[in-house]
Amino acid sequence: MQQWLRAIITLLILLITEGHPVDITYLQSAVAKGAVCLDGSPPAYHFDKGFGAGVNNWFIQLEGGAWCNNATTCLARTKTRLGSSKLMVKTVSFSGILSNKAKFNPDFYNWNRIRIRYCDGSSFTGDVEAVDPKTKLFYRGARIFSAVMDDFLAKGMKNAQNAILAGCSAGSLAAILHCDRFKGLLPPGAKVKCLSDAGFFINTKTISGTSHIEQFYSEVVNTHGSAKNLPQSCTSRLKPGLCFFPQNVAQQIQTPLFLVNAAYDSWQIKNILAPGVADPHGTWRNCKLDILKCSSAQLQTMHAFRTEFLKALNSLGPSSSRGYYINSCYAHCQTGTQETWLRDDSPVLAGTTIAKAVGDWYYDRKRFQEIDCPYPCNKTCKNRNFESDARPLDTDNIDD
Repeated sequence: MQQWLRAIITLLILLITEGHPVDITYLQSAVAKGAVCLDGSPPAYHFDKGFGAGVNNWFIQLEGGAWCNNATTCLARTKTRLGSSKLMVKTVSFSGILSNKAKFNPDFYNWNRIRIRYCDGSSFTGDVEAVDPKTKLFYRGARIFSAVMDDFLAKGMKNAQNAILAGCSAGSLAAILHCDRFKGLLPPGAKVKCLSDAGFFINTKTISGTSHIEQFYSEVVNTHGSAKNLPQSCTSRLKPGLCFFPQNVAQQIQTPLFLVNAAYDSWQIKNILAPGVADPHGTWRNCKLDILKCSSAQLQTMHAFRTEFLKALNSLGPSSSRGYYINSCYAHCQTGTQETWLRDDSPVLAGTTIAKAVGDWYYDRKRFQEIDCPYPCNKTCKNRNFESDARPLDTDNIDD
């Protein structure tokens, strides 16, 4: 217990010294447009204004938190911050790529930095006009995206010189799906790129051989009426549910895109490869919580997952404008945490931190397309298991 307390105190001290608090803003004007959270409450964001040379530069991060695939799971989310802005904390700490200190975020510290809260359960893609009279649920994620973007344009983003649309996890998937749309909102002369952090979810089978995530995504898209808001370059070829997988979408995106992802993505290992429904006896539970507790057979299965991940990545084909940083850490979301973004003990790939790789790519200083060697070769990872903004899939059959 004392060790846990010391660890918590150390973490709090780090948050205070490395992060800074940013208050919440509720976008009340969005309610009239029907751009609301699952429970009908207004969307929200945290906005730290740019300064100095960064006043016309905009970094927008979409929060993550999985998805809901039916009325039951979406209704459950309304009792949490992921379905209601009424339950969101009023202040969050900005660190990592959201930091306002040059020491911790040298390329973007003085930009307008925004974190959009996630409360729709569809990666900001849903839009169903009708409201179920029984559940009183609103499926309006796409409207939230449009409403907050209109608000930022009015607050100065219409004059943007540089801009990045980014996210973590489900928010990162949203950044991919909305990437070209975002670029279309900004001045023609603006330098616009997109950053996906742990958003490259792959379509692969579970340890029991079922297509769990494919079915789940199909249900999400159907429940939220997302099809019309997914890239037409994909929906014209494939079933809408398959267009939730970046491997089927990213190749057609015209705007430059950078992918930060762990090849052994801890969230995907837990929820796509070995979800509770595929592991009824819990044989994977300890392994999922701590990679050091995985058996040799489980590690082999995880290596096979990495192979599938890299196959999906390679299917995008070559691109001079696309960047990627695929390390072998057991992690999920690495740009919003100072320890993994930029610090003396941060993980490195090809001798480069994530912050340096992303900054070099954005400013066209250096191309970065690197894939790490298999686990456990990268000793800078220190077996991290960061899951900022992550949560298990919202299904009736999963309990992770």
